[in-house]
Amino acid sequence: MPKTGSQPPRSVMHATFCIERTYPASPAQVFRALADPAAKAKWFSGGRGYTVLARAMDVRPGGREHLQGRWESGVVSAFDAVYHAVVANERLVYAYEMHLDERKISVSLATLELKPAGAGTRLVMTEQGAFLDGHDDAGSREHGTGVLLDALGKSLA
Repeated sequence: MPKTGSQPPRSVMHATFCIERTYPASPAQVFRALADPAAKAKWFSGGRGYTVLARAMDVRPGGREHLQGRWESGVVSAFDAVYHAVVANERLVYAYEMHLDERKISVSLATLELKPAGAGTRLVMTEQGAFLDGHDDAGSREHGTGVLLDALGKSLA
């Protein structure tokens, strides 16, 4: 099929990153903030200039999560996840897609491990991503994920 002016060149960039945080909360409290819809809504969103349009969450093997919102610019972003491994208070593994408007920009596998650390919890998040069609800035994804994990920490305080 010939390329048109509106179709970007096809590309895939693979990247892996790992982020660690230690929170002054028990593994059960951190797990609840990750897996309970009301608790996660307190910290998992786009931030300033972002309006939530839809949110659904079912954390169990085979369960799904969806978050869609509109930015001040008018761009609509969507996060769609499928949970593959859920061990209460210890581990979450899910695969997710990110969209900007109708364009799929990435597909990732995320693993969150919760480990006791003194009176708190050490969270280790590893993400392996396929960044699609010019959206190959894994550094931005890592930065954004770090911001979200900091927001998680504030929600636990």
